[in-house]
Amino acid sequence: MLPRRAATLVFCSVLMLSASAEPVAPQTVLLPMRDGVKLATDLYLPATNGTFPVILGRTPYNKAASANFGSDGAQRGYAVVLQDTRGRFGSEGENLPFHLDVPDGADTLAWITKQPWCNGRIGTWGGSAGAITQFQLAAAEPANLVSQYLVVGAPNLHEVIYTGGVFRKALIEDWIRVTKFQNDAVARWVAHPTYDRHWRERDATRHYRALNAAGLHIGGYWDIFAQSTIDAFVGYQTQGGPGARGKQKLLLGPWTHGVLQAKAGELTFPNAKRPPNNVQDHWRWFAATLKGEANGVAELPAVTYYVIGDVTDTNAPGNAWRTADAWPPFAVTPTKLHLHADRSLRASKPANEGALSYRYDPQSPAPTVGGVQLTIPAGPLDQRRLEARDDLLVFTSEPLSELVEVTGRVRANLWVASDAPDTDFFVQLCDVYPDGRSFNLCEGALRTRFRRGPSHEVPLKPGRVEAIEVDCWSTSVIFNRGHRIRVQVTSSSAPGYDPNPNTGEPFRASTRTRVATNSVFVDKKHPSHLLLPVVKGTQP
Repeated sequence: MLPRRAATLVFCSVLMLSASAEPVAPQTVLLPMRDGVKLATDLYLPATNGTFPVILGRTPYNKAASANFGSDGAQRGYAVVLQDTRGRFGSEGENLPFHLDVPDGADTLAWITKQPWCNGRIGTWGGSAGAITQFQLAAAEPANLVSQYLVVGAPNLHEVIYTGGVFRKALIEDWIRVTKFQNDAVARWVAHPTYDRHWRERDATRHYRALNAAGLHIGGYWDIFAQSTIDAFVGYQTQGGPGARGKQKLLLGPWTHGVLQAKAGELTFPNAKRPPNNVQDHWRWFAATLKGEANGVAELPAVTYYVIGDVTDTNAPGNAWRTADAWPPFAVTPTKLHLHADRSLRASKPANEGALSYRYDPQSPAPTVGGVQLTIPAGPLDQRRLEARDDLLVFTSEPLSELVEVTGRVRANLWVASDAPDTDFFVQLCDVYPDGRSFNLCEGALRTRFRRGPSHEVPLKPGRVEAIEVDCWSTSVIFNRGHRIRVQVTSSSAPGYDPNPNTGEPFRASTRTRVATNSVFVDKKHPSHLLLPVVKGTQP
């Protein structure tokens, strides 16, 4: 999902569209769907007669914006089909995000297969919302989809909109407003805070076994869909049908939603614009997967990823591209770093140290400072102004005497209590530079009523100690010597996330709020800790 002002960044930087010397003019068709609604569809066909592999792109951002791609594809021997999704630009229907994309995608694909210019091999293409429409099509279990080019998207919309059960306020509300969906679009998503039938019907992760498409998945560590990109790659690669399993590629970089950029947040990463082997080349990808060309794509490693390093030390390890056969890329040791009452972060378990408490006021929430955002500043930003607040707990290691490499998914296992029936917990992993700057690497959130899963709401019993797990998503970083590892724990991050009112009422049922006293336990019986995927041979 992406505001139009940011769309150019993704498509110019990732897809490297080039204007054709002699543009191919499209044919426009108003294609009827099963309910009679007609979708505006542009066809870019090669000049010669015959049958061709087909590339389909469905977008809410105006198909005309991708005219260069369509023209270029036709000149390269593809039939390119670009479509405005339902209710958008030239298409009829309700102007709602991803509304009926599953059947609309299936109907469009069925129509393509019947055309005299289609040779039966169909691929899909697009970034952000254009990648989500590809996943929505995958949820229809299409039989003749053989290739997908998926840039910064998500197969499970509920996980994106309600991360850990917390509504991503800025991302959703700003995006819907900027892209001019109809006025009740937000209300329709707000009506489904749990993972219910509404989301299950749109969840491509439930259909991996039926998919037979090779896929190229591109994402960034600070992208709004960072973990979704990884999960989709793993799902297709390990659970897909014969045409998908083992035929996926993953490209991960130190990027926000605008990928293939050197700068993210306040940091600039060497070589981030130039992945090895030109793995991001979409025409090379389609030549291999739709035309069967032996151009080296099949021999590329399954995973190409960037390992983050100290950007101020030219001799520091990291800030380089690596390749691997799987994600996570190699054996890691799940390593516990325990939270201690003296605000230290250590491998040793705490003794009888008790708990640390703070007051969380929804009327004065902790601000969102960088991270996995879209419409507000994103990426790694210095966290020191946030860490000075008294409603946030900070735990920091001693300066590292040896390198520590972390690659994979980060989790926090906490023992917590609250005097409220519902509240939130946020966790961030940070890299603290020798000069004191603290940069966020990955983050996670959990609304406690969803601590037993996204389909079940279970209120807290005030004062009862509960074990929770906060999924902080994934990263790859080498903590340099002299750096420190830091963990933040708090209960809000606004406006990135919707502040929990702490009342236990249904989501947005009223405007009433209350202050909560929240506690994190750090004792022998309740050893709260961060679980890091530490590469063997490096230990904090």
